[in-house]
Amino acid sequence: MDLPTGIEPPLPQRAEGYGAIHTRERQFTRIFTTMYGQKHRARSRLPVKTRAVRIHEPGGPEALRLDDIRVPDPGATQVRIAQRAVGLNFLDTYQRRGLFPSPALPCVVGFEGAGVVEAVGGAVRGLEEGDRVAYACAPPGAYAGLRLIAADALVRLPDAIDFEQAAAAMLKGMTAEYLVHGSGKVQPGDAVLVTAAAGGTGLLLCQWLAHRGSTVIGCVGDEAKRALAEAHGCRHAIDYRREDVAARVAELTGGEGLAVAYDSVGRDTARASVACLRPGGTLVLYGSASGAVPQSVLAEAAAKSLAVVRPGLFEENAAPAALQARAEALFAVLEEGAVAVHVGRRYPLAEAAEAHRDLEARRTTGQSVLLPA
Repeated sequence: MDLPTGIEPPLPQRAEGYGAIHTRERQFTRIFTTMYGQKHRARSRLPVKTRAVRIHEPGGPEALRLDDIRVPDPGATQVRIAQRAVGLNFLDTYQRRGLFPSPALPCVVGFEGAGVVEAVGGAVRGLEEGDRVAYACAPPGAYAGLRLIAADALVRLPDAIDFEQAAAAMLKGMTAEYLVHGSGKVQPGDAVLVTAAAGGTGLLLCQWLAHRGSTVIGCVGDEAKRALAEAHGCRHAIDYRREDVAARVAELTGGEGLAVAYDSVGRDTARASVACLRPGGTLVLYGSASGAVPQSVLAEAAAKSLAVVRPGLFEENAAPAALQARAEALFAVLEEGAVAVHVGRRYPLAEAAEAHRDLEARRTTGQSVLLPA
């Protein structure tokens, strides 16, 4: 084979003593290190087999296929991780349906997970084999036993937080962090509304808002979800299927209305969210589980001089320093117990399609995880 630039050719074969053998070994070591990075960082150069859930074309839950794939050694700035738990998010259903930009098909689904570093690229600093890590980022690729990921997308996981908690809370918890501290500009004492309050992000958001001193009013779909929301930060929970949300909020606030409404549902709830806000309040649209918000609702928001905010986590975390700071803030409230992770359901990776059906039918509460093994 052609030798890399700067590597000496082998010595002539006439030198057969121990010195010649050792010289050839040192030359091989230099070649190996130059081509593949430090020795301990390139123990296997053959792709490693794993199982992954992929889409070969957009569609319903049946489009999710469990495939055997091969994962190569990490590139210079990449890490390969053995995943212990994978987060289930509504965003995953957007990817499955072709509504979120994805790499070329077939493509592994999912954006959030936690596990152990198995191999690191030669240019990676600050991470080693055996480190516990977590992430929530694009591009997708989480629904797998092993995956490659950019090293700067990973955060170290504190010992006090287990893999399921991390996989369940990274994307949703960091979303809650920027909703509380950035998008909504909530002040202590403000009354706020959270739609889907018993959902994955909703439960974390309600707790964090309550921890910050807000009066949290949640929207839920049944009595069981009402009880769960009220046990996780909601001062009041409204069953939107049975009650007039705007009228109930007016009653609870003495007609004053709310400072902020956090709406992750979209089409089905946005009009009520706008009606609940006081003039000059803020409508934060951070999801569209039921579909896009109608333009007529946005016109109503403009008529009340509402600020309409549409944030996105991946844009918020584009800088590695922002990601690290946001993750540290999340870990801090989890470790002190101000915010608790509620893992409502666990699914084997092979049951990803069933998990998507449950999520879209609103049969889940709190956070759900997929378990690769």
